[in-house]
Amino acid sequence: MRPNLRALAEAATRDPAKPLWEAAGDLSDYDIFHNLVLVATYVPPPKILKGPDGEDIEFYSSDRTLEEERFQGKVGLVLLFGPLAFQDDGGTKFGGKEIRRGDWVVYRPSDGLEMFIRDRRKSNEGLSCRLIEDVFIRGRVKDPSLVY
Repeated sequence: MRPNLRALAEAATRDPAKPLWEAAGDLSDYDIFHNLVLVATYVPPPKILKGPDGEDIEFYSSDRTLEEERFQGKVGLVLLFGPLAFQDDGGTKFGGKEIRRGDWVVYRPSDGLEMFIRDRRKSNEGLSCRLIEDVFIRGRVKDPSLVY
């Protein structure tokens, strides 16, 4: 089952987190273990440029471009994380940094396991997510459109 990336991108124009939360639905069926973090892949909205008369013109990405965003996206919305995520241990120190649900985090796509999650109570197509170890999360941003 393939997620509807176009619908997610178009809904992200107003609030980029909202369509991801809606697509994820009820997350109570998911229990993340250890130091893992479940992030929803950010898909950028259509670009809005000013036309010659000052009107807004929306430029939509092709389906292929949206697929590439899914595979190569470097920003995700934190949905859930395990009890040991961002906890100092014998070999890893986080310097007091921590994450919260709803944070936008930066990562290398190949560091995570891609998966699709869905709410069994809804008939949606699923949401592209990655399961990533905490040490592979490189940073946090306030606006996911700042990273490409």
